[in-house]
Amino acid sequence: MFLRFFEALRAAKIPVSLREYLSFLEAMKSGLVLYDVEGFYFLARATMVKDERNLDKFDLVFADVFKGMENLSVGDILNAVDVPDDWLTKLAEKHLTPEEMKEIQSLGGFDKLMETLKERLAEQEKRHQGGNKWIGTAGTSPFGAYGYNPEGVRIGQNESRHKKAAKVWDKRDFKNLDDSVELGTRNIKVALKRLRKWARAGADDELDLNGTIRATAEHGYLDVITRPERRNAVKVLLFLDVGGSMDSYIKLIEELFSAAKTEFKHMEYFYFHNCLYEGVWKDNKRRWTEQTSTHEVLRTYGSDYKCIFVGDAAMSPYEIVYKGGANEHWNEEPGQVWLERAQEQWPGSVWINPVKEQYWQYTHSTVLMQEIFKNRMYPMTLKGIEAAMKELGR
Repeated sequence: MFLRFFEALRAAKIPVSLREYLSFLEAMKSGLVLYDVEGFYFLARATMVKDERNLDKFDLVFADVFKGMENLSVGDILNAVDVPDDWLTKLAEKHLTPEEMKEIQSLGGFDKLMETLKERLAEQEKRHQGGNKWIGTAGTSPFGAYGYNPEGVRIGQNESRHKKAAKVWDKRDFKNLDDSVELGTRNIKVALKRLRKWARAGADDELDLNGTIRATAEHGYLDVITRPERRNAVKVLLFLDVGGSMDSYIKLIEELFSAAKTEFKHMEYFYFHNCLYEGVWKDNKRRWTEQTSTHEVLRTYGSDYKCIFVGDAAMSPYEIVYKGGANEHWNEEPGQVWLERAQEQWPGSVWINPVKEQYWQYTHSTVLMQEIFKNRMYPMTLKGIEAAMKELGR
């Protein structure tokens, strides 16, 4: 009965394998979720979605395949209700306290509740606010929204407030999230994880199960083998453009910076403005008094570092190709010279641009920067960051 659901997920380009589908069916057969639509949703999502990039696509497919309730009027739905008594009993046992189960009898039970709702739908012709009989809001009627009744039917309310509605008639809205949208905090770490180089270093504080089995078999007694914990050994050097046109991207760059510090244990960072010149800094408040020589940075960090420049590349072309072209100071050498030195020292270098890719061609400096980086400029999107990490991982 769920084959259409499986096919719809595949049609939406969600990589669901047959094994995952069978695991889902096995979970349903075991009775892991009974009479609980929300539980069914989370079970299906947990078993058939491996990558959080596909969560929103999954929601759209789920809403489409199991649609129907949101397209019917409340009256149509109630006329179609035919719930087995044992279902109601199980639901009551699961969701209601003994006191609430007694309370539900005040209207004559579930059938009486549904019957009364249909009658009031037929009688009522306009919206009602407050009160204790009509279907409306902020009242004590069993039917409506934003009010209170221990045995009510919630209509037109976007979330539960008292957790006492017997039915929920809410429409779920979804927003697409795919590879081309700008990153949020949740996805940045996922993208950065594409750049990994595992190594074991430090104290032997992790059990080596395979080594223990092998040593025990060889020696004839239990021989526990330990090893250092496996860590991401990638070394990253991050250059962040600050000020000017980059002010529009402060929040996004902060999220990227925070995620990078968490993901990469060996990371150093420096700030620059517009283009790389003879000096960089770590504290923007003291950028003119506590700069670090770019030559020193080039000598300090070896070629095993992966270098990431982050900036919008929006500036006067003179700032890149001419001596003295910098807009804040006199630069003895063009910015292009420093960028080429950086790429020579760190062959694994990329530029990540927060500006949407379709606008790059309209800025001369951006086109120049793409040429300098040999087209290793990537947009600050999930797909763009992943492509950049893949390039650095070569």
